[in-house]
Amino acid sequence: MSLEVLQGGVLSLLQDSGRFGAHRLGLSSGGPLDPAAFNTCNRLLQNPAGSTAVEVSAGGLQLEAGLDTWVCLTGADMPMLIGDRECDGWTVHPVRAGETIALGFARRGCRAYLGVAGGFAVSPSFGSTATVVREGVGGLRGAALAAGDVLPCAAVANRRRLQLPDHLRPRYQDRVTLRVVPGYQQRHFNRVEQRRFFGAAYTVSDRSDRMGYRLEGPPVDCDIDGILSEGICAGAIQVPPDGQPIVLLNDRQTIGGYPKIGAALSLDCARLAQMVPGGTVHFAAVTAATARRALVLAARFGDQPLREVGA
Repeated sequence: MSLEVLQGGVLSLLQDSGRFGAHRLGLSSGGPLDPAAFNTCNRLLQNPAGSTAVEVSAGGLQLEAGLDTWVCLTGADMPMLIGDRECDGWTVHPVRAGETIALGFARRGCRAYLGVAGGFAVSPSFGSTATVVREGVGGLRGAALAAGDVLPCAAVANRRRLQLPDHLRPRYQDRVTLRVVPGYQQRHFNRVEQRRFFGAAYTVSDRSDRMGYRLEGPPVDCDIDGILSEGICAGAIQVPPDGQPIVLLNDRQTIGGYPKIGAALSLDCARLAQMVPGGTVHFAAVTAATARRALVLAARFGDQPLREVGA
């Protein structure tokens, strides 16, 4: 009663909503880099919120079904074959025992979410199934999926074939503006450096990963080289001695000693995580009140209406 991994792809990780309350142990939160796509995947499959799915970075994942079930792929525009059928994303599809599920490589965006009816039945580590490879926790063995891995799940005979209408599906771009709430260390960046940071265009580096997106562009100078290590929030923008900003994401370290000019809004970090190297990033300063309103509106109106296939 499982799906077997035939090919792990570039980087495929089991993820639930994330590991919270474990920072005191030095454990990162993990979880999906694009929560909206992850949550929509589970909504389409009529799964409980936060059910474990696979985050597929870039593509290349191949599975073989050992049971009848239903699957859904959301996020990056990634071709999917079930058996010999080309299957659309953001749509629930049946899978029969013996069929293969093959994902190609992303044509737009970077990360997709493959869910199964009922979610993958993986034992949690420290309260979560979220895989953080750097820490070796979560998922299967705390590692990326590899050929021969077995993903347990339940056989499901019936599911409504839901889809997200095409006009409501996100269109991932190669240019994004991150809204930034300046932090208390902003005072260590003089006005010229702040104008440079908020006025320049930065390029996504090929050294970006789930820990953080490294950016390349005009260096930003700070009047201190480091600080006493302190806790780091998601979206924190560190500026190391080379002046090149790093936007920290889900698998970030829990403490750090580089000065931070501010923190990017979580809604925008999800858009950043869908970018590939070479993409362009701009920053825009906002107040804490503006950021709070954006989060409240997203929580209230973020769930897009679904419909039956063929309706």
